[in-house]
Amino acid sequence: MTERVLDVKNLKIDFHTYAGDVKAIRNVSFHLNKGETLAIVGESGSGKSVTTRTIIGLLAQNAEIKGGEINFHGKNLLENKEKDWRNIRGNEIAMIFQDPMTSLDPTMKIGQQIAEPLIKHKGVSKKEAWDKALEMMKAVGIPNAEKRINQYPHQFSGGMRQRIVIAIALICEPEILLADEPTTALDVTVQAEILDLMKSLQKRVKTSIIFITHDLGVVAGMADRVAVMYAGEILEYGSVDEIFYNPQHPYTWGLINSMPTLDSEELDSIPGTPPDLLDPPKGDPFAPRNKYAMKIDIEQKPPYFKVSDTHYAATWLLHPDAPAVTPPPEIQRRQKKYAEMIKKGKLN
Repeated sequence: MTERVLDVKNLKIDFHTYAGDVKAIRNVSFHLNKGETLAIVGESGSGKSVTTRTIIGLLAQNAEIKGGEINFHGKNLLENKEKDWRNIRGNEIAMIFQDPMTSLDPTMKIGQQIAEPLIKHKGVSKKEAWDKALEMMKAVGIPNAEKRINQYPHQFSGGMRQRIVIAIALICEPEILLADEPTTALDVTVQAEILDLMKSLQKRVKTSIIFITHDLGVVAGMADRVAVMYAGEILEYGSVDEIFYNPQHPYTWGLINSMPTLDSEELDSIPGTPPDLLDPPKGDPFAPRNKYAMKIDIEQKPPYFKVSDTHYAATWLLHPDAPAVTPPPEIQRRQKKYAEMIKKGKLN
């Protein structure tokens, strides 16, 4: 049986604002298995980053956790005090942020910044930590590391800074790595290098990754499982093949339909905008933008319907009494390919 390293249950988070309470995370549950990559995808504002920041205890001051659990090693992290978080951050759970320049101290040499977590968490000597930092710089592909270890962040390119941030995150070999859109600010060639680097280091360190992104192309190359998030909820989750080739929720259809591929004939955008979470909808949150929506979608929140042992979707279209609908052509093409893959034994 696959070992779970993290279990998030019924997480609820509000943000107190001058306009009222924003219900940013609404009853979110998922788990992370040892050594796997779980991608959380969705539009900006869907709650992806808030979820990961909660896991590492970095919520804003106006945030309030209204309920739920985040279980790690048999302990609910939401019960942690700040001193407990200091022992976990960078040691057992590490994070890569979107912008490497704001993650690095401009006044400290790169070597010091990479070595610091080892000195803090592992109690090693400065000499040993410096040697390990040099080794890690080479592991993440920074050329002429012996010289560059004494340089400052501004002397590195964006791609190299991101490699340094990855080195800092992995120096203590954490069990969990949270990657919050780590390639967003990079060009596509550097993106590919960073993703390959993360996968190779994951195999070496045997860490588990939660990868936050809105780029489905990145997900296809990185993830083992995918959770599709919208308006503070997870609407669908399954293996990467199930989400890409047999999606069930209309929101997932919309995301895939708007992604360019070599086989795509045309792209569609998702009409409308996400709901106001000051007053969240009581039914399916995607219903106002969903051309397949039924009356019940507006009135009542759908449960998770089981598609397979690893695939679930919260949509009334999966109810036995729901009318049959025809998915967009691109989704039909993918579902046909999925059926062929199963027939040929390429999927379980």
